[in-house]
Amino acid sequence: MDGVYLRIFATDKQKHDGMLVYEWVLEQARSIGINGGSAFRAIAGYGRHKKMHEETFYELAPGLPIELTFVIPTAQADQLLALIASGGVSLLYSKSKVKWGFTGH
Repeated sequence: MDGVYLRIFATDKQKHDGMLVYEWVLEQARSIGINGGSAFRAIAGYGRHKKMHEETFYELAPGLPIELTFVIPTAQADQLLALIASGGVSLLYSKSKVKWGFTGH
């Protein structure tokens, strides 16, 4: 199948309407019928403001990067991005063309 590898970036402390943004995005994806998505937390990283964030004691850790990933048809990626934007959430994303399939039966 042809589609896109959609990566969306947030932080683990970022919230929208009282919900963690990465959880909110996954819920939005599920609500529009996207079959699967994952969220991964980084152990270190920095963003456009050049401030380094590193994992230390969990309670004291600054907002660490979260990467949400989806391998989906292009139309679903565009629908999800529009839904996020209409919710007033501004997040960095990247889309790459991809072919995917399943091994075995």
